Amino acid sequence: MLSLETDLQTERDHLAASRAALKRMREHAEDLYATGDQVAGDPFAAETLGRHLARRIADLADNPDTPLFFGRLDLDEHRYHVGRRHVTDAAGEPMVLDWRAPLSRKFYQASARDPQDVDVRRRFGFVKGELTSFEDEHLGRGEEQGTSQILLDEIERPRVGPMRDIVATIQPEQDELVRAELDESICVQGAPGTGKTAVGLHRAAYLLYLHRERLRRAGVLIVGPNTAFLQYIASVLPTLGEVEVRQSTIDGLLATPVRAVDDERAAEVKNQDKMAAVLQKRLLARIRRPEEALTVSDGSYRWRISAEALRRIVDDVRREAPPYATGRERVRARVVSLLMRQSEARRGDSPGEGWQRRMGKVAPVAELLDAVWPAVTPEQLVFEVLSDPIDEDLDEAERAALRWAKPPKSAKSAKWSAADAVLIDEAAGLIDRVPSFGHVVVDEAQDLSPMQARVIARRSEHGSITLLGDLAQGTAPWAARDWGTLLSHLGKPGARVVPLTTGFRVPAAVVALANRLLPALGVDVPAARSLRADGALTIGTVGEIDGSVVNAVRSALEQPGSVGVIAADAAVGALAEAIRAAGIAIAAAEDTDSDARVTVLPAGLAKGLEYDHVIVVEPADIVAAEPRGLNRLFVVLTRAVSRLDVLHARPLPAPLDGLSSAPM
Repeated sequence: MLSLETDLQTERDHLAASRAALKRMREHAEDLYATGDQVAGDPFAAETLGRHLARRIADLADNPDTPLFFGRLDLDEHRYHVGRRHVTDAAGEPMVLDWRAPLSRKFYQASARDPQDVDVRRRFGFVKGELTSFEDEHLGRGEEQGTSQILLDEIERPRVGPMRDIVATIQPEQDELVRAELDESICVQGAPGTGKTAVGLHRAAYLLYLHRERLRRAGVLIVGPNTAFLQYIASVLPTLGEVEVRQSTIDGLLATPVRAVDDERAAEVKNQDKMAAVLQKRLLARIRRPEEALTVSDGSYRWRISAEALRRIVDDVRREAPPYATGRERVRARVVSLLMRQSEARRGDSPGEGWQRRMGKVAPVAELLDAVWPAVTPEQLVFEVLSDPIDEDLDEAERAALRWAKPPKSAKSAKWSAADAVLIDEAAGLIDRVPSFGHVVVDEAQDLSPMQARVIARRSEHGSITLLGDLAQGTAPWAARDWGTLLSHLGKPGARVVPLTTGFRVPAAVVALANRLLPALGVDVPAARSLRADGALTIGTVGEIDGSVVNAVRSALEQPGSVGVIAADAAVGALAEAIRAAGIAIAAAEDTDSDARVTVLPAGLAKGLEYDHVIVVEPADIVAAEPRGLNRLFVVLTRAVSRLDVLHARPLPAPLDGLSSAPM
């Protein structure tokens, strides 16, 4: 016992010394930032250095409630503590290894069967940043203790506030995905609670560590299904020291303000992949072959280009298939080049850049361009298609769904819907190039429409993607039935699809309940299993919904952790009012800073979120509210990470028929 206490105190001393070293590193960076303008050679260099040091200071921020390290490796008579960032002493010797460092991989991958030169793997237990315990696995002796209690305690710790990182609990199969190469695109088919979101975020952090400058220039983008989800995951990457990652919804990537709402049929047609071909054909139909020669006056000279030569220019540029605006400028440049050759031949010298710019803007050249390759805005192109959606790829019903009942007078006066904004982004991509990110992580990807997937494809054309989702959780009318088709729309048809089926977050009883829905969902995905035998599931028949929900919330608040009340969208208002009337504070779904432990949210916003205790209200209403209601119920049931109450007055949906339910 004395030896264990001594060992524990030694580790606590190392933690204190590591925190002091991190503080020294940050203070050094702050000193450099304060004097950076005095050592930089010029204002540009000073600004560049200032940005670099500001990032460095942010990277070195310390949170005393977050463990600085969570494990230790003993190998070759050396000890290495593994943590969330790299910490060195005054001499530059490592005190904590970043979890992403090559050596740290052994912490996640070593086993008794394959010890990888690791003698001892130590895991640390913490309570609010204070080191309280440790466990050792003597891998060098072939000893492996199975599932670590410290690891289980961390997984099962109550969820209050935003999502946490999982660097202390990454499993070997997750680690393989996290450390995939930058040039590889992967698709993770993850059952509920398997940590697919965490895998995607930690892969982004790992790639930023390994390819810092490259990805800092190109950027990393995280795409989530809604703002509540983005708020929930917002603190994960900063905790890992990564503060320069853009996080957005699909709508947030688009430049068009949304001020209209489509009916279901119009939205469905606009989100079909055939709309990309419709827009492209309408755009290319604007191009015309010249019929007449071009004559340009240049002082006392007149230059002439034949109609045949002009047609060759237009035909050649069209065959090259550049973005439309680039093609227009190529036609201009090649016309000016032919004019310049005539000038050189007649005058005996080469005109300067000013002459070339002037020739590119003279009236005859501008009129030629407007006739054969007219300029167009993305809004104008979509306006024309929706005003007159005549195309052989569209049947009459689809044309009727697209056509405005009351067309606006112009593109500028049009009120655009969310689906229109996606079409405008497609048109913008046809007209000009969209900047591409170095890596894009897309979560809840199963609900991307083909046209939304093309939004992502344009922004990852020169980079890789990590696609995260679960086909069983697809709730949109166009939700994917298989990953191959969606990956083709994303421009990554060769991406590797990897299933994660072992759950660490959702208790086994809850997983078993949700798995009963799988045969009715119309997708081929493996059933999940859970390593967690804890948790609780209660299915109760009630006579009066509002009062029963209030009682269930009061009971849930007697336990630690967050409480989510999830119901059909139409029922949320009345439930929230009843809970408030009972004197219980409620937080908004996107408010991760609220002190209130209870959130009441519609089923449509539950995707990607999790709560310790979930109260699902009237499953039959959730199913009846939308065409893929059973998929929505599958999502809702799997939001609980400790306890789940299912309250119903109406009969349960057919796949759950026969389950015992106690009166409540």
